[in-house]
Amino acid sequence: MNKKNKIFVGISGGVDSSVSAYLLLQQGYDVEGIFVKTWAPDWVPCTWVDEKRDAMRICAALGIKFHFLDATEEYKQGVADYMISEYKAGRTPNPDVLCNKVIKFGAMWQYAKAHGAEGIATGHYCRTAVGSDGAEELRKGADPAKDQSYFLWMIDKALLPNILFPIGHLHKYEVRAIAEKAGLFTATKKDSQGICFLGEVDMKEFLRHYIDEKPGAVINEEGKVVGEHDGVWFYTLGERHGFRITEHTSSRTPYYLVAKDIENNTITVASSMHAVEHEEGRAIVRLRDTNWFITPVKDTVHTAQIRYHGTLLPTAILDEHTITLTCNEAIPLGQSVVIYEGERVVGGGTIDFLIN
Repeated sequence: MNKKNKIFVGISGGVDSSVSAYLLLQQGYDVEGIFVKTWAPDWVPCTWVDEKRDAMRICAALGIKFHFLDATEEYKQGVADYMISEYKAGRTPNPDVLCNKVIKFGAMWQYAKAHGAEGIATGHYCRTAVGSDGAEELRKGADPAKDQSYFLWMIDKALLPNILFPIGHLHKYEVRAIAEKAGLFTATKKDSQGICFLGEVDMKEFLRHYIDEKPGAVINEEGKVVGEHDGVWFYTLGERHGFRITEHTSSRTPYYLVAKDIENNTITVASSMHAVEHEEGRAIVRLRDTNWFITPVKDTVHTAQIRYHGTLLPTAILDEHTITLTCNEAIPLGQSVVIYEGERVVGGGTIDFLIN
């Protein structure tokens, strides 16, 4: 983009977005800030007013125009309702992925375009670059501890030329140093945690407001009942807490949730989260909602993550909706799988089912 283009920066009130806006100003862009309000249930402590105030302070300190966008309905329908319906079906969705698609690179981009912007920028730790074919690509952030490319696999490829990630080439400590040097009060502000826009909300507590409890059995790998739980939809594969083990033995080792049976409302636990065996050490996974930044090449070996900052698993693409994962752990249905070729994001999809 031309340095004179108008860029709307998503200002959350934190250090990453404020430094993003600052850097773009330094580079000569015509920068304006936008704060997005989303839906939250009335029983969740209100934080958006404070975040909006901080976003306004940042825009004032940088001397840029402030915009406010109410995306309550978009978030409720496109993120929260979908998340609840997926959990009811026993799957494990990723609300942050949906939030990026529906809100930050959906509603916010539409608002920015309508107000004369040529592009948008966010404080995500990832990068874009021009590939060998001349097309824009999505790549990992330079800071491996903060890389957020996993959450961005649903972005429309056609939108990449209109997106800037000003801090994607930096490490977190560098971002805070820039904020301090620029005199931004966010230099020492604590990073936000939890669900996108909802904050530090306990997922089980959230779901209990929308899904009734239904006590069921916890069984071990031999099928023996060893405990009880509150309802299969409240649990995620790999979890170690939340269910109650009533079996009393002399050697109590931690149990990991390795399987869920929605029909019978049971969960299976094992002493290791790597207790699941897939044929020949690999699982064939069927994907839905796939989004490819780079045309998938059949049988080419890539790596993939099925959890944020999860282990990189050897992966082969069989077709547009089918991949293999070399692993010995439980694979959560409904979760995002993101496929990489080195630093390049090849694409991703939602795990629909496993093929035996």
